[in-house]
Amino acid sequence: MSKKIIILGGLGNGSVIANAIVDANKRGFNEWKFVGYLNDRQEKDSLIEGFTVLGKTGDASEFIKKGFYFINTIYRIDGQKERIKLFKGLKILDSSLATFIHPMAYVAPNVKLGAGTIIMPNVSVSSGTIFGKCCLVMVGATIGHNNKIGNYCHFAAQCCTGAYLKISDGVHIGLNATIRENLEIGKHSALGMGSVLLENIGENEIWAGNPAKFIRRVK
Repeated sequence: MSKKIIILGGLGNGSVIANAIVDANKRGFNEWKFVGYLNDRQEKDSLIEGFTVLGKTGDASEFIKKGFYFINTIYRIDGQKERIKLFKGLKILDSSLATFIHPMAYVAPNVKLGAGTIIMPNVSVSSGTIFGKCCLVMVGATIGHNNKIGNYCHFAAQCCTGAYLKISDGVHIGLNATIRENLEIGKHSALGMGSVLLENIGENEIWAGNPAKFIRRVK
């Protein structure tokens, strides 16, 4: 019997991941079944692309008792620290987080994925890389070998990372961004879309450009 997933979030990362789970089911991979959202912006029983909003994020405890599993997609560039605090406040145990790998992804056998980490279609993750929990690796991203990646990190579609990176908690890597090997990226920082990163990034910093430069502090 498939294990039932509730996504914290909605239109955007949430709906993209929901449909990836549905697609995996159609391909015969039925470990997980998506059943609906917890969303603070839409009313209970409303629909997001045909799937039901089951309640607010604060209702998570009710569904934990019923044996549901969860995926957190409520991330953003500014305010990441507060969003992570919100998620932690729900007190969802790692054992209740769904770790999903789409069947069209490549993940090397010795890669370690933290609880609640999501690997989307056409992603490639090379050997020896370690992810913390609740990371999202979106469509077509390429993650190099022997990286150490923290919790709550978001890798947008088509981004590409080198090897031997140290990426801290709550980092956002933008669409089609590229990161050189042997760098460190600080907590709650972000790299803008299309950027080419050649230097370390400090905590709570936003960088962008080719080559990427410091833009501002996270608000």
